[in-house]
Amino acid sequence: MPIDPTLPYDPDNIFARILRGEIPCRKVHEDEFSLAFHDIAPQAPVHILVIPKGAYVSWDDFSSKASDAEIAGFTRAVGKVARDAGLVASGYRLLANTGQHGHQEVPHLHVHIFGGRQLGAMIPRETL
Repeated sequence: MPIDPTLPYDPDNIFARILRGEIPCRKVHEDEFSLAFHDIAPQAPVHILVIPKGAYVSWDDFSSKASDAEIAGFTRAVGKVARDAGLVASGYRLLANTGQHGHQEVPHLHVHIFGGRQLGAMIPRETL
């Protein structure tokens, strides 16, 4: 069910529980500002999620409320994870879904890193 990004943060969402260590993950990176781990239902050969450690519902929430240090740290972590996964030379895709039209499913900001193969069109073309 898509998320309403204007609602308050839900501290019991799955990513909050992963951050608290209540649910295991296949971690690939962790620092002061972020945690990165393999997606449990990968959509590409490389499919890693990067989440901020702060309680942010969406990109809008994060970009308006996070400190400069959190924003810089999170952005640098996304780049480091992609580099460490060996995706820079061949290319990769970043995706952050927000709200119903963006098909956000977890009320905690997360960036998907997809790579490891040609990914095709970003958005299917539809008749307007």
